[in-house]
Amino acid sequence: MLQEDDKSVDQLNEEADIAADYLEGLLDIADYDGDIEMGIRNKRPMVQIVADDDSEIKNLIGEHGEVVDALQRLTRLAVQQKTGERSHVIVDVDGYLSRKRQGLYQMALAAIDEVRNSGEAVDLKPMNSFERKIIHDTVREEGFKSRSHGEEPHRFVTVYAPSDEGDEAEEDKE
Repeated sequence: MLQEDDKSVDQLNEEADIAADYLEGLLDIADYDGDIEMGIRNKRPMVQIVADDDSEIKNLIGEHGEVVDALQRLTRLAVQQKTGERSHVIVDVDGYLSRKRQGLYQMALAAIDEVRNSGEAVDLKPMNSFERKIIHDTVREEGFKSRSHGEEPHRFVTVYAPSDEGDEAEEDKE
């Protein structure tokens, strides 16, 4: 089985094409108007559904992104069925993931400020692996440390000052 990093640009584009066709079919079934944009981001195929009228498209995001998460899982299965290889295609709806990343980035910076001001480690709310990875990456970029704790779906991140964590608070690889 190929790792994402081992896949060629052509293979990634093929996955994006398959994903786009699958999502276009779903949009037709649901009778939603939307355009599909494709690309490659961080060595992963990415497909985004965009629309001029965002009132219907919000239904494809759902509360806290549950619908877009489900669309991504289904799309990955559709791609895997066609290619025989596991896919890490990213599905976004109307820029939801960009807004989510920005909010998580701000949450990480706020936690870092709290750690800096109080000197104490800060526990964040439970998050999925996508969210935790963004927190870990931001914390690391800012020179602080983080670690995930707990069991799914209640797994959360603790943010530490660089000198407080010792060897125990190694960042989890999400």
